[in-house]
Amino acid sequence: MDFEDHDNVKNMAKDVEVKGFNPGLIVLIVVGGLLLTFLVGNYLLYMYAQKTLPPKKKKPVSKKKMKKERLKQGVSAPGE
Repeated sequence: MDFEDHDNVKNMAKDVEVKGFNPGLIVLIVVGGLLLTFLVGNYLLYMYAQKTLPPKKKKPVSKKKMKKERLKQGVSAPGE
């Protein structure tokens, strides 16, 4: 009977070791989960915005800039 009690204590000790969670692992899982949720949420929001928002309007190019671009390309600007 003494041996049985000793075995039971050993088994209980093993169960405690197996069932106990590593606090570092829990923190890692929580932080990883939050990061994954953030990234997936951003992606879904981006996809939704692409479908629903109208395309951005481009700013009109100033005459000064157009003149500069034409000179770079070697085409003389009209009136010069």
